[in-house]
Amino acid sequence: MRDLVPRLQKPTQYLGGEWGRTAKDPTTVRARVALAFPDFYEVGMSYVGGRILYEAVNRVSGLAAERVFAPADEAVVVMRESGAALCTLETDTPLTACDVVAFHLTHELCYTSVLHMLDLAGIPFRTADRAAGGHWPLVIAGGGCAFNAEPMAPFFDVMVIGDGETALVDILGLVAEAREAGTPRLELLHNLTAIPGVYIPEFFEFDPETGIHPLVAGYDRVVKAVVADLDTAPFPSCQVVPFAQAVHDRLSVEIARGCTRGCRFCHAGMIYRPVRERSLGALEKLVGEGLGRTGYEELSFLSLSTGDFSALESLFAQSIDRCRRDQIAVSLPSLRAGTLSDSILSMMAGIRRTGATVAPEAATQRLRDVINKGITEEDILAHARRLFAHGWQQIKLYFMIGLPTETEDDVRGIFELAQRVLAEAPRGAKRLQVTAAISPFVPKPHTPFQWDAQINLEQIRSRVNFLRELFASERRLTLRWHEPEMSFLEGVFARGGRELAPLVEAGWRKGALFCSWIDRFDLAPWLEVFAEAGLSPADWLAERDLDRPLPWDHLSCGVSPAYLRLERRRALEGTITGDCRYGECTGCGVCNEGGRKSPLTAEAPIMPRLNNPAPEREAVAAPPPPPKEDLTRKDAHFRVWYAKHGSAIYLSQLELGRVIERSLRRAGLKPSFSAGYHPLPQISFGRALPVGVSSQAEWLGIFLREAVTAEEFAARLNPNLPEGLAVVGVEPLAGGRKMAHPVLETFVLTVPEELASQCLQGWQDFTRAETFPVTWESKKGPRTLEAKAIVVAVAVVGPAVVRFTCDFGETYLSPLRLVEAVCPQLVRGAYALAKTGVAYAEGGGWPPEMNDC
Repeated sequence: MRDLVPRLQKPTQYLGGEWGRTAKDPTTVRARVALAFPDFYEVGMSYVGGRILYEAVNRVSGLAAERVFAPADEAVVVMRESGAALCTLETDTPLTACDVVAFHLTHELCYTSVLHMLDLAGIPFRTADRAAGGHWPLVIAGGGCAFNAEPMAPFFDVMVIGDGETALVDILGLVAEAREAGTPRLELLHNLTAIPGVYIPEFFEFDPETGIHPLVAGYDRVVKAVVADLDTAPFPSCQVVPFAQAVHDRLSVEIARGCTRGCRFCHAGMIYRPVRERSLGALEKLVGEGLGRTGYEELSFLSLSTGDFSALESLFAQSIDRCRRDQIAVSLPSLRAGTLSDSILSMMAGIRRTGATVAPEAATQRLRDVINKGITEEDILAHARRLFAHGWQQIKLYFMIGLPTETEDDVRGIFELAQRVLAEAPRGAKRLQVTAAISPFVPKPHTPFQWDAQINLEQIRSRVNFLRELFASERRLTLRWHEPEMSFLEGVFARGGRELAPLVEAGWRKGALFCSWIDRFDLAPWLEVFAEAGLSPADWLAERDLDRPLPWDHLSCGVSPAYLRLERRRALEGTITGDCRYGECTGCGVCNEGGRKSPLTAEAPIMPRLNNPAPEREAVAAPPPPPKEDLTRKDAHFRVWYAKHGSAIYLSQLELGRVIERSLRRAGLKPSFSAGYHPLPQISFGRALPVGVSSQAEWLGIFLREAVTAEEFAARLNPNLPEGLAVVGVEPLAGGRKMAHPVLETFVLTVPEELASQCLQGWQDFTRAETFPVTWESKKGPRTLEAKAIVVAVAVVGPAVVRFTCDFGETYLSPLRLVEAVCPQLVRGAYALAKTGVAYAEGGGWPPEMNDC
């Protein structure tokens, strides 16, 4: 697939040469898994679960994990035209040649994208078709949706429910043994059932009247896999740093897993129990190594309920000095009101600041009690006061609409609460903005509300419109909402069974792909699919009888059905259930607390694992800020010459800037920053090199706020550059001297032998011509430049090699555009173009031999 890269937009998404990636020698690999994310690169590279599994597998000798993402539309067109199959990034291995293809199921709207990727790989969709003949990889799935991915059951050989770090490694070990021994597929599947959390869909049947029927003796219920101690679990300190911009482009460190706040709508809060925290010592090491080895400029502390981390004060205190010193922002995911203290907010306010988000979920106290949110309005307002007092100007509030028992007063309360939050800002505060983001409630499996109905499309639209009218009256209040049609479809597949599998396939055939993207989602083909099948999607959104079997009854997250029924009854009563971390055991069934027997198995007893018996609240004083460093100081000034080859030739100028800044951070080289509200490193680049052109003579100018020698600069930066980039020279410059820009650039063109004579004739015709206008379509319409006024020298230096020099002192013409105008038979990617040197108008240049120019 890499052969297609020159023809693709955003080619760096398909290269696999990023910093931090692992590419093992194929001769040492016993089993290879393709970690397949059914969405685009920029989304998949933000997924921390994929990074954990990548690390867990690759740290084991003989096992290899590689990445693959759904290609963009234009890449799919090129792939189909050329007959190319979908391959992994690290080694360009076709998915059909992998032993396992493991999909991350993070939400229900990705299901057709799974089939899309299987189709591009040339792998049959259904397990029955793969079992019938041929050497196919084992197709497996994991992630939160695996606790009810029954609409996808016919397409997967294996699913993993629960924590995947150990399970995936164990699966690969058995797959390797089976491949080496020639073990039949069915026997391998039976062997896999011994691994905790492994679910083999074809070993079960479901009848909506009589429930689940196991087809293998002794294998009648699948209980999730669980990692008891996160300190012993693999987590990457050197994460893969994307070339292209990811949605969450930062160092994300998982500080805890699980939540016992007991929000009754929360699927993740139920399936990821019990709570397990990483120790402060382990986190200090992960943060220090992670920032040092990746060069990220933002750090995120990640968990289901980050503000509930029992040692959050201490965590901030031990991390803050480095973040202040290196201008690293700290971000937290959506927070529960009242969980951030003044000392933490003070620490965050002293460094690069990110946005603040709070998740009340419901706007009235009655409804918050129904969902067991466990916070009061005063908690929310006090939290907002602290944020405003520490300089935050924008606050985002998350709400749901359509929760069980919701009334019009509850909906109106969203606007009224947003008003009250805004009123907490100090008088005279400027640029204030409070945003209310609303999302329709979807009753998810394994929650107390799994039996409740989901409101229909008309009801969702009516409530959204009601809120839009209210919010239009206040310019400092903004309303954002999740598309109702998306939530409608999500609800159908969240609560469906295997009867929906044919509809998933039919949706794929109608082109319903990437349904979580607003600009791509269309409900119409899905309504057609259901109509053609004689079905109504609303049937899957209706209230369920508590005594009727559910499609996911055979899959256990450890929380007992009796507990879910109890919590549903308490919800209707408006009764709060406390957090068992700091109170009485609620009897959910997950833990071995008080001598209870948990259904879960692990390497240690299943118990909550916390740093402190009570959460820190102002218990740790914020460390004094270090003496304020003058980030604008300029103690060194260099022109840095660098070469750009291999995969690096596909870096755009924007991507290159990000790569260089992170490489400097990894090298411990400190650039000077500009003054102002958003300081930027003082780095200036030469003229942008066209994507796909290699070079021996690129340059950048940089100011450093700590003096180093030119030799030390190169020695420290080179080992921290990704493959294809290398410093080839460093020139010290006087303090603020303006750098001269080279105007002459020399290129060497190498063409395929079969086209050599035609291309050479094209250059001969060019040199003889009096004029040679080059015309192309720009963003502002057609544009024409006279190439004869730009090209100052042409020489044939080999049977299929031409060297030419351009003078860009007055204007610029892309050398790629020039080459393809002179040799119109050339196709992008079928020839090589390299910049070999530059020279100044007054003489001298790079490489040093250009000084004779």
